[in-house]
Amino acid sequence: MAEVLVIGGGPAGLSAALFTAKNGLETAVFDTDTTWMHKAHLFNYPGIGSVDGSNYLATLRDQVDDFGVERHQGTDDVDVTMETSVEDAYATGAMVRVEEWQAVISAGDGAAAALNVLSKEKGEHYHDFDVPADADELFGSLVDTD
Repeated sequence: MAEVLVIGGGPAGLSAALFTAKNGLETAVFDTDTTWMHKAHLFNYPGIGSVDGSNYLATLRDQVDDFGVERHQGTDDVDVTMETSVEDAYATGAMVRVEEWQAVISAGDGAAAALNVLSKEKGEHYHDFDVPADADELFGSLVDTD
């Protein structure tokens, strides 16, 4: 059974899954696939000029799949740390920021929740910061580090 269960497969959920799986925690994502990203077109993501929301999700899904995340498509009280009233259960994205949210905030919330989980699991404040050597180690010749 997975150590981390992520509910929701939008940018926040997939970001959380990417961080936790990349850092060695078995992760599963349960997703109804009803995210607003399917209605979006992104012009505001750093590093992305213009992309359809559904295409962006497909890229995110490929990334989490590459790290062995178990994804379940078609399946779905939060404080400032994104932890719910259920111990060790976190919520991110539109579930947390009902009045004010957008895709970049959502991905950042997912990453922040993942760092909270990793800090709890590792027993210390956890930092996830990759350098070119990490990419080469993880992906070999698939990554251009120039």
